[in-house]
Amino acid sequence: MLSPADVRARYDALRAEVGPGVTVVAATKYVSVADMAVLAEAGIEVVGENRAQDLDAKHAVYGDAFRWHFIGRLQSNKVKVVNRICELVHSLDSHSAATRLELPALVQVNLAGEGSKGGVSPDEVAAYLDGGVIGLSTMPPAAAEAEASRPWFRRLRALAEELGLPELSMGTTQDYRVAAEEGATYVRVGSALFR
Repeated sequence: MLSPADVRARYDALRAEVGPGVTVVAATKYVSVADMAVLAEAGIEVVGENRAQDLDAKHAVYGDAFRWHFIGRLQSNKVKVVNRICELVHSLDSHSAATRLELPALVQVNLAGEGSKGGVSPDEVAAYLDGGVIGLSTMPPAAAEAEASRPWFRRLRALAEELGLPELSMGTTQDYRVAAEEGATYVRVGSALFR
């Protein structure tokens, strides 16, 4: 883990790159509870956690030092923890979780139909639109070049526009610049900030 000053410098550079309309979410899946202190000291505002048990453990130590987002697969039996801690879920793809969720959410769309990834098909999204859904998210197929993600981001933006949804969570360390160019309102970055 870098020093707080280095993390802050990278965070500020990322925010400048993506522009004022995009929230940089620090993806903390591989950040230990102890190392979260570096992020707190660096003044990182928003963190995204993948697992409910890690979210609970980190929140128990750092509380309101961050705004907490959930970016992993949301199981309905974990919704209670997420409701208590988070301000936004980026990865809603289950009706059972949706019925229990009490906070705003983005429906995760599996545009490429990859069996190894979560998310609903584009034609299933409309079934989630009652309640607190404010946007969409996606993870494009893995690619060597960031530019390969552009068509997937473009498709997600078009779907969101068609459905009247303002928020888009797309782009990670390898392709966040392209995501921002294509209309992301949230990008999720980990190693670009910490390593």
